[in-house]
Amino acid sequence: MTDDAVSGKHDALLVDDTRFDAHAPLGHHPERPERLLAARAGVRGASSAAFHPVTARSATDEELGRVHERRFIDALSKLRGESGHLDPDTYVSAQSVDVARLAAGSLVAMVDAMIDGPVGKGVALLRPPGHHARPAKAMGFCLLNNVAVAAAHARARGIRRVAVVDWDVHHGNGTQEMFWRDPSVLYLSTHQFPFYPGTGDLDEVGEGDGKGYTVNVPLAAGGDDAVYASAFERVLLPVLEAYAPELVLVSAGFDAAARDPLAQMELSPEAYGWMAHAIARVTDASSGGRMALVLEGGYDLVALESGMRSAVDGMLGAAAPVEPGRAADDEGVERAARAAQKAWAGVT
Repeated sequence: MTDDAVSGKHDALLVDDTRFDAHAPLGHHPERPERLLAARAGVRGASSAAFHPVTARSATDEELGRVHERRFIDALSKLRGESGHLDPDTYVSAQSVDVARLAAGSLVAMVDAMIDGPVGKGVALLRPPGHHARPAKAMGFCLLNNVAVAAAHARARGIRRVAVVDWDVHHGNGTQEMFWRDPSVLYLSTHQFPFYPGTGDLDEVGEGDGKGYTVNVPLAAGGDDAVYASAFERVLLPVLEAYAPELVLVSAGFDAAARDPLAQMELSPEAYGWMAHAIARVTDASSGGRMALVLEGGYDLVALESGMRSAVDGMLGAAAPVEPGRAADDEGVERAARAAQKAWAGVT
């Protein structure tokens, strides 16, 4: 028996690299290097983890090209060494392009380690975030879509069913678009709505062979722990269990926290632990426990640190967080549950 087993700690992979800090804003910006200091503090504070580092490496053009258009990859490469704004929200600094490729490739390396090795759970502390990046466009603080690149790589490695659970307060429009017609990647999202980027309504369910494999749970501003618990219990967890994924990637934004300045949700730190714990129960049953928490948003440093700590402990099975009571009367959850049942009736 290992010392970690004796101490009650659980093995987990960790992607982190000081080079991620080199994506630096030109002035004040909410997506700033200090976010990683908070996320790292949260990881260090997790009581349940014995971390094994994954060596960071850059994504190849082939890996990026599974979800991004070649013309976009080429255009982004030409911005190496440049500084400026791609849109009012999204900046590049001199090292941003290389850092973005490093972030995407490092998550691919973690997926490889999960497939090839004995450790099935992991945490990826990545910057810049990724879930808004579209096939041919950077937006919403995001340059490359880290989770989508990793999901497509898992499929190329032979994983038949990948699930992306996106609990960031903003809808992951880029991830949704990349797998819109693909039943081998299930996309599940809870998010404030209406809100940036304007996508993620109930009727967005995918097309063609992918119809039914996009499940959105748009929630009104002010949603608290009980509303999210209801969304998970009534929509996300039943769909995830039915899909039986072989790998789950969590787009783990911490901007639905009550302290976050960019949104109007009311989650406590403990909610992130419960959500991660609930997802982990599904992955333990269907995928041998393969699950990664991948940093997306979260712009209050205190909330980011405490939410990350709670999520890591929840994923790794530390003392299970108390589940908040179900908000059975939440209109958004009720409508999402009916929509998910209708969509899944046609594919299961």
